[in-house]
Amino acid sequence: MSPTPSVAGDPLLQVTQLRLARRHAGVTQEVLREVSLDLAPGRVCALMGVSGAGKSTVLRTIVALEPFEAGRIAVDGVTLTPGPLPRESALRPLRRRVGMVFQQHALFPHLTVHENVTLAPVHALGAVRAHAGSVADSLLESLGVAQRRAVYPDQLSGGEAQRVAIARALALDPPLLLMDEPTAALDPARRAALAETLRALAAAGRTLLITTHDVDFATEVADEVAIMAHGEIVERGPARHVLEQPQHEATRALLRFGER
Repeated sequence: MSPTPSVAGDPLLQVTQLRLARRHAGVTQEVLREVSLDLAPGRVCALMGVSGAGKSTVLRTIVALEPFEAGRIAVDGVTLTPGPLPRESALRPLRRRVGMVFQQHALFPHLTVHENVTLAPVHALGAVRAHAGSVADSLLESLGVAQRRAVYPDQLSGGEAQRVAIARALALDPPLLLMDEPTAALDPARRAALAETLRALAAAGRTLLITTHDVDFATEVADEVAIMAHGEIVERGPARHVLEQPQHEATRALLRFGER
């Protein structure tokens, strides 16, 4: 797998016929089967499905945390191809283009909020510390957690930790933001605040791909949804149309799950 230039005029994100299998104790399990997905700048797509459908694995392949066996991923001029993951130094062009917000936030516990946000620009890309600090301050202010800049992650609420994780992901100003189950630990008020934040990011031209099984959140935030089942995208279209008039049994099952 190696990052190479992609063709001008492509969508910001283009995933084509992605295949991934895992082998354990002599047994092969297909995790992703011919997954194809594209997103234009400023669009929000919710990648939906019940647990185990393959949603998080798609995100991990896009951000080059997991290799894949067949297919192609292109992100704003950088292409990933099948094979072993390249060295981190070779992934710098991709890291500038994709930010990732993990479900458990993955903040470094020994660093303050401000240090978490400045880490990648300073140490991965060699940014001047003062400039990285200024960018971090602006992001934390825009996300409403500037007053928490000097505390450590274990002193944050779940909503605060998530906003810090978003600030960290945006510190390199990537055009694509990936979020894995962002509403999993949020109460309704914080979900509403997050929805407002994400729509503002999209309005500013950021492209978002979000995994979720939260139907109400997806309906509110996403322009489109892609429904996954057993490692495949089985239904895709405008969010409200798909979620209000489901055509595939996997979509109907997801809606039944959300009603519980």
